[in-house]
Amino acid sequence: MLRHQIPLFAAVLVAISATPALADTPVPAPAAAPASATPHLDAVEQTLRQVSPGLEGSVWQRTSGNSLDAPADDPAGWLLQTPGCWGDPSCAQRPGTDRLLAKMTGNIAQATRTVDISSLAPFPNGEFEDAIVAGLKASTAAGHHLTVRILVGAAPLYNISALPSSYRDELVKKLGPAADGVTLNVASMTTAKTSFSWNHSKLLVVDGQSVITGGINNWKDDYIDTTHPVSDVDLALTGPAASAAGAYLDTLWTWTCRNTGPLSAAWFASTGGSPCLPTLEQDANPAPAAATGTVPVIAVGGLGVGIRSSDPASTYQPVPATAPDTACGLIHLPDHTNADRDYETVNPEENALRALVASATSHVEISQQDLNGTCPPLPRYDVRLYDTLAAKLAAGVKVRITVSDPANRGAVGSGGYSQIKSLSEVSDALRSRLTALTGNPVSAQAAMCQNLQLASFRAADGSSWADGHPFALHHKLVSVDGSAFYIGSKNLYPAWLQDFGYIVEDPQAAAQLDANLLAPEWQYSQAAATFDYARGICAAP
Repeated sequence: MLRHQIPLFAAVLVAISATPALADTPVPAPAAAPASATPHLDAVEQTLRQVSPGLEGSVWQRTSGNSLDAPADDPAGWLLQTPGCWGDPSCAQRPGTDRLLAKMTGNIAQATRTVDISSLAPFPNGEFEDAIVAGLKASTAAGHHLTVRILVGAAPLYNISALPSSYRDELVKKLGPAADGVTLNVASMTTAKTSFSWNHSKLLVVDGQSVITGGINNWKDDYIDTTHPVSDVDLALTGPAASAAGAYLDTLWTWTCRNTGPLSAAWFASTGGSPCLPTLEQDANPAPAAATGTVPVIAVGGLGVGIRSSDPASTYQPVPATAPDTACGLIHLPDHTNADRDYETVNPEENALRALVASATSHVEISQQDLNGTCPPLPRYDVRLYDTLAAKLAAGVKVRITVSDPANRGAVGSGGYSQIKSLSEVSDALRSRLTALTGNPVSAQAAMCQNLQLASFRAADGSSWADGHPFALHHKLVSVDGSAFYIGSKNLYPAWLQDFGYIVEDPQAAAQLDANLLAPEWQYSQAAATFDYARGICAAP
C-alpha cells in the first residue's frame, strides 16, 4: 500500500514548491514565554524548594493576596522605623518610634482570639510593654478573651534574669482587672548553648491575620530611654503571610513546650494553670488569613541549631564554600555557615537571602548591623554571600552597603552594635573574593571602584548624635533592583539563631522603602564612605 502513496506525496511536494504564496510566507518564530511579574520571588522560591522542601508551611511559605498594612493617609506607613528623626542629631522628637508603638497597640486592640509575640531577651519593657498592655486592655474591654504567647530567646549568662514567672506576674499586675480576660503563656529558651543558638525573631502576630516583624527589639534602654537611640526597621502586613508567621511560631513553641523544666533549655510560666500551648495558631486560627490585597510575599525563617538536625526531604548538595580567612583565633566552632549541609536545610533563610542578592540585575542595597561576625568563635563571614556580591560587582551591578559605625563595637564582639573594627574588614573580604573570582587583584579593585558604595551609618550630619555617641544601626534589610526587598531579623553575618522575615516583591512598596529609608540613609552616610563610585571615592588596598 505504501508504494502506491509515494507518487501522491511527490505530487504534493511539487505543488507546494510551485506555490509562490506559500513559498514566500515566513514561518513564525515560537512565541516567547511571558516575563514573570515576580522574577526575584521566583528565584528565591526555586532555591527554597531545592534546599528545604520539607519545611514549606512551617518555616517558609510563598503567598499571594497580602497587603502592606498602612493607614489610608500614609501609604508608606507599613514601614516602621526607629527613631525616624532623619537629619536631627538631637532626636528629641521620634515620630517613627511613636508610630511603631501606636501600631503595636492598635493591632493588639483588634485581637479577638490570639496575640503571639517573640523577641530577644529581655522581655518587652518600658513603653513597649505599655503598648502591649494598652492593646490587651482595649481588646478585653470589648468583651474578648485572649490567649497570649510571649517567647524570648535567652543568650546564656547575658539574660539569666529573663524569668518567665516574674514577667507573667508583672504583666498581670499591669493588666489589673483586664488580666481576667487574658490567658498567658510566657517562655524563654536557648536551643544550643555551645552553638550560640536561641530565638532572635521579632514578631507580633494577631489572630493569625496581621503581623509586625523586623529587627526591632522591644527594649526601652536602647530605643526609647536614651539620647542615642538605635536605628532599626520593621514592616507591617496583613493577609495569608501573617498566617505563615503564626505557623513559624508554632514550630518554635513546639520545641519550647517539649523542653521546659527547671534545669532544661526552656523556662515556662502561665496564668490559671494553663499548659504550654505548642500549636496555638493552628488550633485557634486554623484557616489561612483571607486575602487583603495583591502583594506576593515569601515568609522565610530559620531554626538555628538544636530544634531539627536536617530536612529529610531535601536532596540538596551544596558546593563546599571555603576561604582562608573565615576562621580566626585559637578557639573556633564548627562552621555551620560555610560547611554544614544539614544546617542549611533547616535554615532556609540563609540560601533565600543569597538567592535574592543573586537575582539582582542592576543594583543591590544592603543595610545591616554588620556583614562580618564575631570571630572567634564564629566564622568571620558567609563565603557564598561575599562570592555572590563579588560576582555582581564584576558584572557591573551597583552594590551599596551600609553598616553600623564600628565605633559601636562592644567589648565582646556583638556586645555592642558593631562587630568590626574598621570598614576595611568588609572591603578587604570583598576584594579577596573578587580576586579569587577574576584571578586578578587589579581587576578586583577596579570592579569595586566602578560599582561599590560602602559606608558606616549616619542618621544626620556629623559623625554622632548630639550626645556624642556614634550612630548605631540594627537593620536587617536587603533590596534589589527597586523591585524586591527583605525585612526581618536575620543578619547577613554568621549567626546561628532562630530568625524570621519577609521577602516582598512590589515596585511601589520598594519605591516607598527607597524614598523613606534608603535615600535619607545614604544622604547622611555617604560622608563616611570609603567607596563611592558616584563620587570617585575608592579606598586603596
